This record gives sequence, C-alpha cells and structure tokens, in this order.
Amino acid sequence: MSSASMRKLIQKKFKIRGYALKVDALDEILSFVNRFKDAEEEALKLLLDDLQSKSQKLGVKSSIIDKDSVSRVISSLVEADEAFEENPSSVSSKSALRFIDAFDIPKFRYDPIRKQFHQHVGRLPIHGDASAKAALYKDRFLLLFQRIHRDQHFSKPAFDSDISHCGSCEIAPIQSLVGQTCTKWVMGLISQLEDGHFYLEDLTASNTIVVAEGEMLYDGIFQVRTCGFPPLEDREKSLKALAGHDLFGGGALTKEETLRLADLEKRAVNDMFVVLSDVWLDDEEAMRNLETVLDGFESQEVVPSLFVFMGNFSSHPCDLSFHSITTLRGQFGKLGNMIGAHSRLKDQSQFLFIPGPDDAGPSTALPRCPLPKYLTEELRKQIPNAKFLSNPCRIKFYTQEIVFFRHDLLYRMRRSCLIPPSTEETDDPFEHLVATITHQSHLCPLPLIIQPVIWNYDHSLHLYPSPHTIVLADKSEQKAFKYTGITCFNPGSFSNDNTFVAYRPCTQEVELSAL
Repeated sequence: MSSASMRKLIQKKFKIRGYALKVDALDEILSFVNRFKDAEEEALKLLLDDLQSKSQKLGVKSSIIDKDSVSRVISSLVEADEAFEENPSSVSSKSALRFIDAFDIPKFRYDPIRKQFHQHVGRLPIHGDASAKAALYKDRFLLLFQRIHRDQHFSKPAFDSDISHCGSCEIAPIQSLVGQTCTKWVMGLISQLEDGHFYLEDLTASNTIVVAEGEMLYDGIFQVRTCGFPPLEDREKSLKALAGHDLFGGGALTKEETLRLADLEKRAVNDMFVVLSDVWLDDEEAMRNLETVLDGFESQEVVPSLFVFMGNFSSHPCDLSFHSITTLRGQFGKLGNMIGAHSRLKDQSQFLFIPGPDDAGPSTALPRCPLPKYLTEELRKQIPNAKFLSNPCRIKFYTQEIVFFRHDLLYRMRRSCLIPPSTEETDDPFEHLVATITHQSHLCPLPLIIQPVIWNYDHSLHLYPSPHTIVLADKSEQKAFKYTGITCFNPGSFSNDNTFVAYRPCTQEVELSAL
C-alpha cells in the first residue's frame, strides 16, 4: 500500500472511532504501522484498540490526537513487544508449534435462534447416547447452514417483503415446497435409499450436504435443475462470525499475540516439516530408505523443525488376527535407536507420530486414539521430544492452522459416490476430493455405516473456519493442490513408492519428494 493510501486509511479508521489527528500524530502512526509489512491494518487496529482501552491511563483526554498522545500508546506497545522478544518463553503456550489432539478440541454448537456459537461445557463421554448421534447430523447441517446464509447469493433480500418471491435464491425449508410450483433453492442431505431414487433431507423433513435449485412438480417430486456443494466462505469472514471463539483448539490468541506471532512467522523461512506416510517398521527396505532420508536431513545446514510419521506402521493390519504386538514394540524401539543415531535431528527436531487406519487401537471409529503406550514405550525412552497424537490431529505453527489426517479417503469417497463428479473443470480425483471436504467443512463426509465416527467427537473432523493447510495422507499416489487459498497435499505411501513431502509452512510451499 502506498504512503498516501495508508495515510487516508489511518485518517478514516481514526475518524470512525471518533478521533481527529494532527499532522505530526499522523506521521508518527504511519511510521509505526510501516514496521509491520503486510500486516499494516492489523497493527493499526491494535493501536486503536490500545488507545481506546488505555486512554485515561495514558493521559489521552481529547478526541483530537497529538503526537505526544500517540507516542505514549506506541511506546507501551513497543515495550511489550521487546519484552516478548527477550523472553518468548513467557508465552510458552503460544510458541511456534502447538500440538492439538482430536480429543482436546473444544466443541461448539450453533444456535440458529440466537445466531451464535456456544461452547459445550463439561465432559464428553466416548460412548454417547442416541441423542448424540442425531446431534451429529444436526450440527453438520447447521454449521453449513449458518455459513451459506452469509453468502450474498443466498441471503434474504433486505427490502423484499414477499418472502415467497420465486426469483429469490434464498434457501427454502424442504417442508415449504408443498403446494409450491415455482423455482426454489433448497439445502439438504442427499441420499440414495433405492436405485434410481434420490432423497433430500433437512432439519424440517425427517452425509454429503448439497444445495439444489429446482421446481416442485404436481406429483410431489422435486425436479432438480442445478445441484452443487454449499459455497465456501473466506476464512476471515468465518472468523468474524465466530466473535473470538476458538474452534481449532490450542487456545485463542489476543490481537497483540497474533500480530507478534505473524511477525515471527515471516522470519521462519528455514522451518521445514518432513511428512511421511505408511512407514512400515517391519519392512527392511522401507527402514533402509528411511535411514537414507534421515542421513540426508542430518547433513543439511538447517535441519527440519518437525518430522511427521503417519501410519500404517505395519505392513499387516493390527486386527484380532495380528499376533506380533511384541515384535512391533521392538520395531518402534529400533526406530528410536535410528533417530537417536542422528544427533542433530534428535536435539533440534521434533517428531510427531499419527496412527493409520490399520494400526493398533480400540476401534476403527474416527477420531482414532494415539498409538498405545505399550507399543511406543521403547521409542519414548530414546526420543523424549516425540509426540503421539490422535488421527486426525492439528498443529498451530505461529498463526497458521494445519490439519493432519491419515485415511484411505480417496478410495472410500469414490466408492461411495452417488453422482459422478463433473470433469468440466478437472478430471483429477484428488482435486475433486479436496473440493468435497472443503465445501463440506468436514474431513470425512461419509455415512456412519461406511465410516464410523465417535458421535460426541465428530466436531474434531470439522474444517471450519477453513485451515491454512490440510494433509490428506493416503495410500494413493502423491499429490498437491491449492484450492481457494487452502494448501492440500498427500505425501504418498513411503513404503510402497518411497515418496514423502518436504513442506515449508512459512510460504506454504510443498516439495513432492522421492528416493
């Protein structure tokens, strides 16, 4: 933004808050915001908030702001920033990397009457009652319903008193179609209960939710002309609607913390995550290849800040017929020895382990618990800074939100597809998968009969607001795709294809790698 444009913006923002600026005060503010490249508006908002909240304490008594008044506010901000730089551990919970287990993610529900999100308080049992199953679908629907109502194409016209107006794109309840013969837009859960017959359901009648345009025929059939997913919403718009609620987990950040972390994030150009999926510990060739990968990164000038090892960790499913648990425990110990032999990686990198769909665990329902401690005990002794999280799980890197999910999702989604996706824009199945989960705001929008979900923890699969990055580890081929500003990639199957990904979160650069 040019200096003249920034001056006009500063004057406008201060005028909105009821302030007038003297020339020297304007120069001082311009100098302050210019310190924060690409975050000038956030810095300006922070300055205004501090000015309003601390005006009496700082001796600001007039609505006409002079240089001295501005300087006192800026000094207080700069002192806090310098204290943060000297002692970043003072906000240790807000450090560069924060690991978030699925079972620690706060649960919010949308109230369509008050049009607000409310956080669930109290314990969430693993075994929910029947009402929890019904609430799962209701919560998914309302999450998308509140989002689509802010979309300019589907919001109700402000000056249209005739709510039955046929030309409006406003979403109509399915019950209201009875007796209507004009074109209507509806939103609901699409299902195929019998061959050749498709059904739409919403909360007013009776997993993938669609928006459909069509006309109610006299025989009671809704003839669809156009059908598609609910439109996406810009992340910043979603955050404003949440009014400060933290749906991602890891703790909400104050404006000051967000600004400082954003500044530190820009400097973290050397940070790299190495992501590997299907690390079979019982496959000798895979282990030799893994050692080659570790050797390569050990010799780099700057080692990766994080290694993410995703399951499956055995070439055979760890089900009831699996009799090699003790052997697998020993193989995790050998992996710990292998990592420990690389002293720079052991001391300077962090290691995250995420179970796969066929790994040992209490059930196949999502989210899956972390790997059992019995299996990983020997590895933990070798690598004290190893983290063991659920599948899916989340990471906050400074201000960025990253979701990790290990599931053979592409195969399951294609197998359960009701209507073949259009090839007009792309015929790449991975790109269709990314579009599906982002528009649905859900990692696994499949019927529960196909993919069981722990009813009380379905919210841990939500993708709302849209995260910055989604890692969809899958046994299918390695892929990367950036969709509406969201970076998505599949690191591939390391044990099958020797593929992995080197990811730079600072720039969201995905480097598809292979031995």
